[in-house]
Amino acid sequence: MVSTNIPTVKLGIIAVSRDCFPIALSTKRRENIVEAYKGELFNCKTTVENEHDMLKAVAEVKAAGCNALVVFLGNFGPETPETLIAKYFDGPCMFVAAAEGDGDLINGRGDAFCGMLNCSYNLGMRHIKGYIPEYPVGTAEDVARMMAEFVPVARTVIGLKGLKIITFGPRPQDFFACNAPIKGLYELGVEVEENSELDLLVAYKAHENDPRIDAVCEDMANEMGCGKFYPDLSRRMAQFELTLLDWADQYKGSREFVAFADKCWPAFPKEFGFEPCYVNSRLVSRGIPVACEVDIYGALSEYIGMCASGDTVTLLDINNSVPQYIYDEDIKGKYDYRLTDTFMGFHCGNTPECKMCSTRAIKFQLIQNRLLENGGTPDFTRGTLEGDIAASKVTFYRLQCDAQGNLRSYIAEGEVLDVPTRSFGGIGIFAIPEMGRFYRHVLVEKGYPHHGAVAFDHVGKTLFEVFKYLGIKDIAYNQPASLPYPTENPFK
Repeated sequence: MVSTNIPTVKLGIIAVSRDCFPIALSTKRRENIVEAYKGELFNCKTTVENEHDMLKAVAEVKAAGCNALVVFLGNFGPETPETLIAKYFDGPCMFVAAAEGDGDLINGRGDAFCGMLNCSYNLGMRHIKGYIPEYPVGTAEDVARMMAEFVPVARTVIGLKGLKIITFGPRPQDFFACNAPIKGLYELGVEVEENSELDLLVAYKAHENDPRIDAVCEDMANEMGCGKFYPDLSRRMAQFELTLLDWADQYKGSREFVAFADKCWPAFPKEFGFEPCYVNSRLVSRGIPVACEVDIYGALSEYIGMCASGDTVTLLDINNSVPQYIYDEDIKGKYDYRLTDTFMGFHCGNTPECKMCSTRAIKFQLIQNRLLENGGTPDFTRGTLEGDIAASKVTFYRLQCDAQGNLRSYIAEGEVLDVPTRSFGGIGIFAIPEMGRFYRHVLVEKGYPHHGAVAFDHVGKTLFEVFKYLGIKDIAYNQPASLPYPTENPFK
């Protein structure tokens, strides 16, 4: 996915050196890292020994357009200047240190292993946020690998700093779990703009004769293919797509990136003339999340997953158990999962078509058809993108604000199985190791809502580092059976 709605990381590196150590140690080791790193990198030639060097180096990386930074302790390092780099640089900073191995442990020993301790202590004393990898000491090749792993973390942090979530409609009473306090968003630096459904309807009507509609209809037809969409419905949906895109452009204000959380039922289909699901799927495939049911933290989670994975995502209900007969017919003996490791993830039809099986098609929302059209021939309840979600590695995750206003999260890696669901909507059979215990002792026990974000790869490591950097204290995961949850009965 190529998207202008997620940031491009422009990484720089600054080496630091304690003045009682040879500066050449840091300079040479920095050059070795620059040679080993395969991505785009600005090599700051000023090696920092004091605060004047620090100001000069920070000015250089800012002038080069860097928005993320590696602070490299080529030797013990000057504790105050090196930590002040993160204070004066407006972006995420990673702190790493050099391993010994140059062959000379008399004049060539840098003691950066020791210096990293004082660096972390100084960051804490000054309340300066810095990203420190799992094991932050290494050779040039090791540091280059850490830098590559830092890029998606930095991309997510930068993205959140520039994100506005635009909402339409009050959060639904019957889906009270989506009514989380927005206080946590402001703590993350995310801006929120809440609007009425009427605002959206007025903007939609203003696009009725938009000259771009025909081109969008043609693009929809090419995307779906013959017999996979309703030609008479396309103009309504294209009109809505242009409405959202224009709103994002006109109202993101000082922010660079945008996500939506929209009210999609029960008033929406009757007043707009269609279900918005397919349009939502098209926007998310282009890097603009549109969360269902005004799920603001769902939109936030989707955006985080896009930045972390560099790919599109979806938002699904953790919906229903897998029947025993499907497990016996298609899973048992073919996959190494128990029945309780599996569940069905479902939503009406918002998953990008590129992540679905070839049988996907635009259909109608069965539940809404029963409610709003009395189960008759569907008209305005059409517009869902339905079909089985394609087999893939996945990460199921969410960042949420609880009822007390505290941010917390969960992450679980698994897969979508290549097993027919025999059901409706955008749906897939998911398998996550120890899902049954995770469901009970994390999702149920901690009061998480039914919506979970899905990244189509294993990005748990990146998400964990992102949440840790953001200061999230509670990062839950699907613990192995050998590691019981605090609420798990040991006598079961």
